[in-house]
Amino acid sequence: QVQLVESGGGLVQAGGSLRLSCAASGRAFSRNTMGWFRLAPGKEREFVATISWTGGYIYADSVKGRFTISRDNAKNTVSLQMNSLKPEDTAVYYCAATPFYSPSSYRNDYNYWGQGTQVTVSS
Repeated sequence: QVQLVESGGGLVQAGGSLRLSCAASGRAFSRNTMGWFRLAPGKEREFVATISWTGGYIYADSVKGRFTISRDNAKNTVSLQMNSLKPEDTAVYYCAATPFYSPSSYRNDYNYWGQGTQVTVSS
């Protein structure tokens, strides 16, 4: 079992920045690929970014150049630095974990999920 708790969401103006964090507990965090997904009203949960335990990563096209994913295996945390935020980034952001070795953008590959943290970007 892996337990995930997100933090760092909030309200920010367009162009601003937020940093999300996800604290993981349970077995072998350092061996899990970690991901961030988001769910906006009226939309399906979509992939944002992923990072493997060796540091390989993938970003959604919509956030490339603006978001940065990182992890600290010693502290069992994964973070998402979000810059140049846009109103369309407004969503509940979820941290997720999968035992897969490689980074994955597929929602169904992830079997552990946090409760989510709200990010609201005002125009």
